[in-house]
Amino acid sequence: METKGGFYITQIKQRQERIFERLLRENGVEISSGQGRILFVLWKNDYLTIGEISRRTSLAANTVSIVVDGMVQKGIVERKINPDNRRQTMISLTEYARTLQEQYEKVSQTMNRLFYQGFSEEEREDFERYLVRILDTLTQLEEREKKEGIQ
Repeated sequence: METKGGFYITQIKQRQERIFERLLRENGVEISSGQGRILFVLWKNDYLTIGEISRRTSLAANTVSIVVDGMVQKGIVERKINPDNRRQTMISLTEYARTLQEQYEKVSQTMNRLFYQGFSEEEREDFERYLVRILDTLTQLEEREKKEGIQ
């Protein structure tokens, strides 16, 4: 049986990122989708390590580190030494990053409306339940592989 769900998800992700970045630019928010994912997490809980951001965004730690470097250069986030554990570097929002949150959330709401255009509320809820099941399956696989040392 040939299935195409993964292929469609990949295409949706690529198109969504292009459209989302265009909408952000049109609304005066000059950040990439990767930067947006990191900001989204930090807006919910500022002052996190690279590892914590990686877990919460599902981005690889080395990817988070590279993206954060660019964000530091642009004055979006800053690195600080954790006073409770001097070996740990924490990532925190700048005031500039806080000013972006409202516009970012407006663009996110626009994207959500685009995603579900033509869907009934029941269809949207069903679809999201299916997505959560797929995500749970993949998350469990990754956790199992991590425990077994497979990567």
